[in-house]
Amino acid sequence: MALKKYTYALGKRKTAIASVRLFEWEWESMINWVKYQEYIKRPDLFSVLLAPLKLLSSLDKYYFVVKVQWSWEASQVGAIRLGISRALASLDPASKSTLRKATFITRDSRKVERKKPWLHKARKATQWSKR
Repeated sequence: MALKKYTYALGKRKTAIASVRLFEWEWESMINWVKYQEYIKRPDLFSVLLAPLKLLSSLDKYYFVVKVQWSWEASQVGAIRLGISRALASLDPASKSTLRKATFITRDSRKVERKKPWLHKARKATQWSKR
C-alpha cells in the first residue's frame, strides 16, 4: 500500500475559495506560497486559522499548503479553516465529531445580498415623503 503524499480538501466562505493540502510531516505552512505569518496581517485571525489544529492537539504534527483566492482576508481565513478541518476529518474519522461540535466543519453559507434596482443598496431605499 502506497503512502499518501497529502490530504486534499476544499473550503469556502463568502466568495473565498481555498484549496488545502495537509501534509503529515513538519515543515513550513504556506498560503499562496508565502509563509502564513507574513500573508495574514491581522493578529486576531491567527487563532481562527489554527483553531482546528489546536483543538486536536496536532499543531506540530501537520503542515499545510493553501491556494486561496477571491474575497478579503477574514473570509479567506474562514475558508482555509474549513479546508483544514475537512482534511483533518478525512485523515481521522474519529475526530470528525469533535470538529463538528466546535462548528469547524459546518460551512457558513452567508453571502452579501445583491443590490436591487431602484434602491441605493440591497435594502436601503430613498426616504418616503408623504407629500
